[in-house]
Amino acid sequence: MIVLGIESSCDETAAAVVREDRSILANVVFSQIDEHRPYGGVVPEIAARSHLDHMDGIVQRAMEQAGIGFADLDGIAATGGPGLIGGVLVGMMTAKSIALVHGLPLVAVNHLEGHALTARLTDGLPFPYLLLLVSGGHCELLSVNGPGQYTRYGGTLDDAVGEAFDKTAKLLGLPYPGGPAVERAARRGNAARFAFPRPMRGRDDCDFSFSGLKTAVVRTIRSLPGATLSDTDVADAAASFQAAVADVLVDRARHAIARFRAEHGTNGALVVAGGVAANAALRESLVAMAGEADFTFVAPPPGLCTDNAAMIAWAGIERLRLGMTDDMSFAPRPRWPLDEPRPQAVS
Repeated sequence: MIVLGIESSCDETAAAVVREDRSILANVVFSQIDEHRPYGGVVPEIAARSHLDHMDGIVQRAMEQAGIGFADLDGIAATGGPGLIGGVLVGMMTAKSIALVHGLPLVAVNHLEGHALTARLTDGLPFPYLLLLVSGGHCELLSVNGPGQYTRYGGTLDDAVGEAFDKTAKLLGLPYPGGPAVERAARRGNAARFAFPRPMRGRDDCDFSFSGLKTAVVRTIRSLPGATLSDTDVADAAASFQAAVADVLVDRARHAIARFRAEHGTNGALVVAGGVAANAALRESLVAMAGEADFTFVAPPPGLCTDNAAMIAWAGIERLRLGMTDDMSFAPRPRWPLDEPRPQAVS
């Protein structure tokens, strides 16, 4: 089985061709970072127009890179949500058009399911496993039991961790995108200088909260002497913030591991996915905690943590194997919790 995947939920226009044996035949990503950098964040209207301008060319490049034609495909998978609705519409309409013209089955993939199932593409991981999904818009812990089968243990009550990284970067005067910039600055900093809070740590549930941590960063920065921050101030604040986030993620994941073990009666794997999973310092902390809990730690390579179409194509393969397809009435969704039932087709 060979599937073409299309991803356009935020600021990457992507297409990939993946085979059922887990071979990635093509994985093309066009990043819009340069278009959004002057604004310090993603502008939905600019993102949608950029997807429209580049989508056909990106799909063509993926097919050429894979060395196949549309007749060789067994299905088309595209992100159906959640995300910026303008971009999601561009990807879904492109997928629907290809599916109609070539008589191929269509799979509307929940973007979060793409992240959730990437570990099966990269590592062949069996179900069930525990997932920590950390990205710019999402932060949650789930038991992954199969395609479309998710038990949510906890999520953020306010901001996602990736959003907290981006806003902290802006406060520190670091460039966009903020997450990688904070990580780079933190390598030069003293993580013990600022005693930032660890929200929700020690609670019996698996929820997150990052708004208080962001507020603490703001107050700390404003309390420093001088009109501008020194390089040392920036590095120390970045390191202290990153350490606080690591402590929170470790604590919340530890509670989720206990619940997973109680529910499934076994140890398993802790999978970390999403853009923030590319942060090496956070990975290091989670690897140590997973080892202490006798859980296997799995994280896709950085290029498959950030938004890409290979994960969408793979999720499409997982669903096609089970006969789970969608018709042309599928409506893209700006919000789509992973543990929520799929929308019914419109008659």
